[in-house]
Amino acid sequence: MMTKSTAIIGDENPCGTRAKFFHRLWKLHPVVLMLLMFTSCQSPTSQYENAAQQAIGRPEAIRLREGDVVRITFPGSPNLDTQPQQVRRDGNIALPLIGEVKVAGMTPTELEKELVTRYSSQLVSKEVTVTVVSSSYVVYVTGAVLRPGKVSSDHPISALEAIMEAGGFDYSNANLKKVTVIRHEGGQARNYTLNLKNTLKGVKSEPFYLKPSDIVYVPVRFSWF
Repeated sequence: MMTKSTAIIGDENPCGTRAKFFHRLWKLHPVVLMLLMFTSCQSPTSQYENAAQQAIGRPEAIRLREGDVVRITFPGSPNLDTQPQQVRRDGNIALPLIGEVKVAGMTPTELEKELVTRYSSQLVSKEVTVTVVSSSYVVYVTGAVLRPGKVSSDHPISALEAIMEAGGFDYSNANLKKVTVIRHEGGQARNYTLNLKNTLKGVKSEPFYLKPSDIVYVPVRFSWF
């Protein structure tokens, strides 16, 4: 479960301070009063909770990278089907008739649309299927785990799964409530704090899926001794 701190300015409750105003308005126009109370008394907390759920929910669409293995098939034109091939260092693959195609950075769906356009004159039906046969990426796990270091995966992996791949928590030292995922986005480091203690206790929560090169840090519990 991801935690997000929010600042609410002021201690005054708008629903309480406007009681007299609402009482007068009720006498004049009760329908208008009901609309005002609904809009003015809504808590902003639910908005932040929804944003957090969107951030940690499902894994994002796969984007092809160097080393991924893809197979491309053409329903209706099987003569164009390819054997599985690996995306090269330059991000390209070689396809019949059209030659080199830059695929790195594209999702399978985007590549399918691109190939429908480029093969339009050869296709019986406007269909192309891109299958990712294998896709691997690396994340890093450090801190109070048994085997800190690099973790490779060929499928979407959550922060908890990555920690288990690193040998699991060092339960004598690990602070499970403050696990941090460090992610570089737009040239800046962004931190996400996860309470994995609740997850391990069976509290229902969405898994936090990692992106390539994410760093999962399990801090040590503070102790006076």
